[in-house]
Amino acid sequence: MSRRLKQVLNIVVFMGIGLLLIWLANKDMTAQDRADIVAAFKRANYWLVLPAMVIGVFSHLFRAARWKLLIEPLGYHPRLSNAFFSVMIGYLVNLGVPRVGEISRCAVLARYEKIPAEKLIGTLIAERAVDVVCLLTLILATILSQLSLLGDLFHEKMEVLQRKIDNANSTQWIIAMVVLIVVVVVLRWLFRKLGQTKFALKIKMMAKGVLEGLLSIGKMKNKWGFIAYTLLIWGAYFSMLYCGFFCLAETSHLGLKAAMAVLSMGSIGMIVTPGGIGAYPPLVQETLLLYQIPAIIGKAFGWIIWLAQTVLIITLGLISFICLPIFNKERKAA
Repeated sequence: MSRRLKQVLNIVVFMGIGLLLIWLANKDMTAQDRADIVAAFKRANYWLVLPAMVIGVFSHLFRAARWKLLIEPLGYHPRLSNAFFSVMIGYLVNLGVPRVGEISRCAVLARYEKIPAEKLIGTLIAERAVDVVCLLTLILATILSQLSLLGDLFHEKMEVLQRKIDNANSTQWIIAMVVLIVVVVVLRWLFRKLGQTKFALKIKMMAKGVLEGLLSIGKMKNKWGFIAYTLLIWGAYFSMLYCGFFCLAETSHLGLKAAMAVLSMGSIGMIVTPGGIGAYPPLVQETLLLYQIPAIIGKAFGWIIWLAQTVLIITLGLISFICLPIFNKERKAA
């Protein structure tokens, strides 16, 4: 299979997943639901979304500065402006062509700073490793800080399950047991089969890369600077969401714990599909239900924040395409 065909299939599959998720999230909406969500969009205060977008710009700037720190031990000292433009172009490309954004980011900086692209790709492994650890830490902190809320939810779900079990007859029990046995057998077979496939080996290599990336940070001269920028990046993500709450009256009372939960689930949504299309808004909606926010308001808030982030990436990405040659007039790109 040619590389171009793989890229086309990548786009079709991931965009298809995103569109499917949008359809699934909205297929049961009534005319009244649509009217309510339109009303929520209309009464949102978009001036209060602007501070969140400004913070978003700083989050990308901090990411560029952190990347610059990772590159410097290799013997290169790229301009912060070029690192920032490369990061934004990578994000923009990733919206249209899944998984190509990081390669584009490295290719752009390699072109303007005369750094071997393969060396830059190595720095992204360390970046990805740290961000994975940060996300897992955030999810754990969210759970530990809200055990009572999650405990009540778990208790409620268990009560529903218990009622279903109590109402089940012998035939349903037999069917359930047969299905369970079949699922276990199939999963065992799949694990044995997939264990030696290219996909499984790729997962193992990825895990190894994450570990190596984390270890490489410990060898950095300016590791504390790297840690500081990492905290600033995730602090900016958190602040963006918290500021965003104020754009709707119904979410303006939400506190720091709610922002942690939305950031945790929203980050997962951003991983599932390119730019979180179709995945981010429903995950935010479901999270806000835990805080007694009506589903329609949660859906509207999810879309407002997703659109703000996407518009920011598109705007900064296009500006970066324009500015790169201007900022590098004295250095002719190879």
